[in-house]
Amino acid sequence: MKIIIIDDDSFICASLTTILRADPAIEVVAVGTSGEEAIDLYESAQPDILLMDIQMDGLGGLGAGEQILRRHPKARILFLTTFSDNEYIVKALHMGAKGYLIKQNAEAIAPALKAVMSGQSVFGDEIVAKLPSFLSRQGKLNLSGYNISDRETAIIEHVAKGLNNKEIADSLYLSEGTVRNYLSLILEKLELRDRTQLAVFYYQNRL
Repeated sequence: MKIIIIDDDSFICASLTTILRADPAIEVVAVGTSGEEAIDLYESAQPDILLMDIQMDGLGGLGAGEQILRRHPKARILFLTTFSDNEYIVKALHMGAKGYLIKQNAEAIAPALKAVMSGQSVFGDEIVAKLPSFLSRQGKLNLSGYNISDRETAIIEHVAKGLNNKEIADSLYLSEGTVRNYLSLILEKLELRDRTQLAVFYYQNRL
């Protein structure tokens, strides 16, 4: 897979390049240090995944990501940052980023890239733990066009709150087997792989 790395710290760029090039499945095709450079490099290199810092001088990673996704809606952008700020997480989810990882978890970067390449969304444990807190924010779940029933919507909302199958079954007066069947159908309809992707999908369509 072809990767572009964008970070305004040249040392971090060099370190990430060294780490990722140790994996034969990953090819670092370009490195940049600004949001503006990210846009230009994306156009010229057409990478499989853009690995980008968020907070940079000038046009930051979020701004660059929004511009890239407007031009290339299927772009895979994985944010790598030292900040687990709620506002950044919300914006990353809302724009359709494929992941949001904390830089300190360097060993998780290569597996995350491979997961994103396979179609998954990847959010570090610190980020996933914050998702239920966003329930208090204003926003309405928009599932128009997905053929999702009211019962299925309720199950999605419970998954997003972090409930397991037994807890969902008890809450909705269903059997665990019925909940499992609903979840399989929901994932198939939404073309998602697992509960984490479903929770991320929920917040992306609600915020």
